[in-house]
Amino acid sequence: MNQKPERWSKSVIMPDMWLDPDRDPREAGDDPVGERATCERYLRDYRLTIELKCQGLDAAQMASRPVPPSTLSLLGLLRHLGEVERDWRNWITAGEPAGRIYCPAGSDFETVRPDPAQVSQALRILHEEQDATDRLLAGFEDLGQRAGREQVVIRDLMVHRIEEYARHSGHADLLRECFDGRVGQ
Repeated sequence: MNQKPERWSKSVIMPDMWLDPDRDPREAGDDPVGERATCERYLRDYRLTIELKCQGLDAAQMASRPVPPSTLSLLGLLRHLGEVERDWRNWITAGEPAGRIYCPAGSDFETVRPDPAQVSQALRILHEEQDATDRLLAGFEDLGQRAGREQVVIRDLMVHRIEEYARHSGHADLLRECFDGRVGQ
C-alpha cells in the first residue's frame, strides 16, 4: 500500500473502539459463571472479533497481503483457523485423524485468491469446523480429563484455542487498519 489511510472508528462514544458498546455483539449476554463458561465466552468473543475485522471488505482486500514479506491475509487467517479447528479435534479423538482441508501444508495462506467464492467457502468451512470442535468438547464434563491418542488435557486445549484466536485477532486488527484505517479494540 502506497498511502497510509487515516485512522477512524465507527464508535461515537469511544473514538479508539471498533464499535460502541451498545452495538457490539461481544457485549451480549450475562457474564459467564464457572471455568467452562468463561473459556467459551472468551473464545466466542475472539471469534466474533475476527469476523468483525472482515466485515465490509471485498474479496481483493480479504486476500491482500499488506505487510510484505508476510503471507498474512484476512482470508488466510479464516482458512488457517478452520484448519486448526480440525487439527484440534484430531488431538482429542482416538480414531483416524481427519485430513487437511487446505493441502499442502501452508496453502491456507499461500493459495488465497481475490475470489468472493473462496471467501464464502472459507467462512463456511470455518463455521463447520468450529461447530464440530465445540460439539466434541461439550461431551467432556471434566476439563481435567485427558483424551485422544496424545492424552491431551481438555482444559489445555480450550485455553490453547483462546490463545490462538486472541493472537490472530491482533493480526486482524493490524491488517484491517492497513486497508481503511479502522482501528480495533
